[in-house]
Amino acid sequence: MSQIHSSAIIEDGAKLGNNVSVGPFAYIGAQVSIGDNTTIASHAVIEGKTTIGKNNRIFSHAAVGTIPQDLKFNGEEVELIIGDNNTIREFTLLNPGTQGGGAITKMGNNNLLMGYVHLGHDVIMGDNCILANGATLAGHVELGNHVVIGGLTPVHQFVHIGDYVMIGGASAVTQDIPPYCLAEGNRARVRGLNLTGLRRNMERADINELKSVYKNIFEQGKPMQEVAKEILETTNSEKAKNFCTFILASKRGIPFTRNTKNEDR
Repeated sequence: MSQIHSSAIIEDGAKLGNNVSVGPFAYIGAQVSIGDNTTIASHAVIEGKTTIGKNNRIFSHAAVGTIPQDLKFNGEEVELIIGDNNTIREFTLLNPGTQGGGAITKMGNNNLLMGYVHLGHDVIMGDNCILANGATLAGHVELGNHVVIGGLTPVHQFVHIGDYVMIGGASAVTQDIPPYCLAEGNRARVRGLNLTGLRRNMERADINELKSVYKNIFEQGKPMQEVAKEILETTNSEKAKNFCTFILASKRGIPFTRNTKNEDR
């Protein structure tokens, strides 16, 4: 049975699942759909064509599904889709997509958005990501799975960030960051592999394979794309293939400073 505070406003047409809790002075628009066991705290605003899955927690003063911050937006039908088991903290801002970007902003499962995080229009986010306080994703940004972005970090529009990436706090990300890497700085540059994250989630053999791939790509002195193609032709490692495919597909480029020293990363 849902628990709806008497001061909450829920427009006709909104769909609420079982055991949904809506706090004081929250607002839920007519096109909103909310899955079972989701909690909406006081003063949260959920608008537009927004679909929210099960077991989510949306905290006070979050603004979810409000129109895109794009001057080209002219009232087209656009959408925000949120998966299951996400935590969306205070004063977060999540915008739907735009007609020019596919019309959908999408967040997967088991993500944590800390206070004041912004997901811009047409952002695509995977699963198990953590965005610390004040992280800001501009329009069309794509995040893989298990990504961690430090606090007060802006990410430029159209940037792609791969699986298991760690971005240091107060960085400014303007180019693509390959999977499994650690990046930081203003402008952010690839500094090495995200070894802490990898050790928590992967076998030693996979990590050693990624170390070899990283050194070959960034420390040989040959063009990255050329080395990535060579590795793809010989490797049987899915993670190595993921790394190399990402580099070959990058449109904004990979930010790094070439290091020819044979250092263990």
